[in-house]
Amino acid sequence: MSQNLVSTPPWTDNKRYVWQLGMAVPALAAVGLWSIWQFQSAAGMWALFVFFYGVIPLMDWLLGEDKENPPESLVPDLENDRYYSWILYAFAPIQYAVFVGGCYLAGTMDLAWHDMLGLMIGVGIVGGFGINTGHELGHKKAKFDRWLARVCLAQTGYGHFYVEHNRGHHKNVSTPLDPATSRMGEWFWTFLPRSVLGGIRSAWQLEAERLARQGRSVWSVHNENLQSWAMTAVLFGGMVAWMGPKVLPFLVVQAVYGFSLLEVVNYLEHYGLLRRQVAAGRYERCLPEHSWNSNHIVTNVFLYHLQRHSDHHAHPARKYQALRHFEEAPQLPSGYAAMVLLAYVPPLWFKVMDKRLIQHYRGDFSRIHVYEPRRQALLRQYGDYAKQVQQSFVEQAGVSARAA
Repeated sequence: MSQNLVSTPPWTDNKRYVWQLGMAVPALAAVGLWSIWQFQSAAGMWALFVFFYGVIPLMDWLLGEDKENPPESLVPDLENDRYYSWILYAFAPIQYAVFVGGCYLAGTMDLAWHDMLGLMIGVGIVGGFGINTGHELGHKKAKFDRWLARVCLAQTGYGHFYVEHNRGHHKNVSTPLDPATSRMGEWFWTFLPRSVLGGIRSAWQLEAERLARQGRSVWSVHNENLQSWAMTAVLFGGMVAWMGPKVLPFLVVQAVYGFSLLEVVNYLEHYGLLRRQVAAGRYERCLPEHSWNSNHIVTNVFLYHLQRHSDHHAHPARKYQALRHFEEAPQLPSGYAAMVLLAYVPPLWFKVMDKRLIQHYRGDFSRIHVYEPRRQALLRQYGDYAKQVQQSFVEQAGVSARAA
């Protein structure tokens, strides 16, 4: 007796060609530059601002989430597909075309203050997305990829991120040792200077230790921080030599705005999460539960799956196209584009995130990474709620045990 066998169709990456939308942000900025050149108006750049903070969050809400994971058997082929690398490579030329075009307009045109501000912010947004591209490239093994990562970081003067992120943040994430991990109850505006200055100190110390092991001075051409900062100095110096000192405010503001986008993302990625200390100076291995995750499709496409941050930290060498969703990872209620808006307004952020954090740790405050100046206030505010959450989990565990 014959049977009808239903074959399973081969898995394909449904987002394969959609990943190219990552270049839409610098492309929109290029249109904004054209509108300034033609009409002396930064309306196009402000439209990019609205697109980033308004349209992308709306599309995340409309299109929802994608929790699909690639089959592990296909991951080697997926990661070896050079198409995904070329998408990253294509970003850098467009990024720098926008940067140079922005410098030219800032140096040659007498714009109204609101148009100049729009130009600075629009180019800064592209620089912020460039940091994300540099982040992805910086995790690669190929020398070209790592060099291009630092090129992408040079626009915002954040070349030390290449050192600190890979060798500092990934080692110390979700511990008190990491300046880029935010604490429960900590305002973003308090976190921002702590993370910026702490990241620079950490990057310098990491290079000092590496070079000392090689018998070299930290003040040498072998210092990767100095190499990266030199790239920014040459880039900015070249723009000033070309366009004159008038371009300096533009260079500074676009850089600060660009790296502030990285820092606000840092703030939300590990908020309140804490790895347990297993021995003096040692912490448990970083697991998916130590990073906030989001599967919202649109922002994930624009940020090369950066929102699947739980898998990224648990498996840093895994390429963006192969990153996975984990059920045990804490989930953000929306994509990064919406969450950064909440982070700018601390009371709204706390209202959305604090109870979610307490639920993740089942009401156990000892597991939460708390901002110490606010510990007692948080215990007073959430103590009763934490007890309710603990009791609920105890009751659920009892029901499950009886059912088994």
